[in-house]
Amino acid sequence: MAAAMEEAAQAAAAGEVPVGAVAVKEGVIVARGRNCVESRGAVDGHAEFELMRALCRATGDWRLEGYDIFVTKEPCFMCTGMLINARAKRIVFGFSDPAGGGCGGSVDLCANAGNLWHPEVVSGVLAEETLAQFREFFREVRKKNRNVT
Repeated sequence: MAAAMEEAAQAAAAGEVPVGAVAVKEGVIVARGRNCVESRGAVDGHAEFELMRALCRATGDWRLEGYDIFVTKEPCFMCTGMLINARAKRIVFGFSDPAGGGCGGSVDLCANAGNLWHPEVVSGVLAEETLAQFREFFREVRKKNRNVT
């Protein structure tokens, strides 16, 4: 999760919402991703999609079988669906998103009986630290917006 937090910090430094992700197989980080929605001007610039693109380039495969995905914030519905369809072994995230999380925060897409694939979900890993990183970013954004005349 620390590596995902590093990715989130890089996203924040670039003015993006600080969400970072890493794909791990057999204890080795194989790919990394971070939010770039604003810089790419694309709705699929979420950290998980960027991670998936990097992983596909690195491995030549779209399947995540055997991969643990670490994300600083609970994946949204779109990202959760992608991780399920890509057959992630495990989705591990920091803090939950009760408004839009797809791994149990708002809905639990992973538990849908109709899915062909059911990744294990682990929540709350470094939850306080990942949430603090997220909140600090928005605190700074609000502070900058107050200072704009």
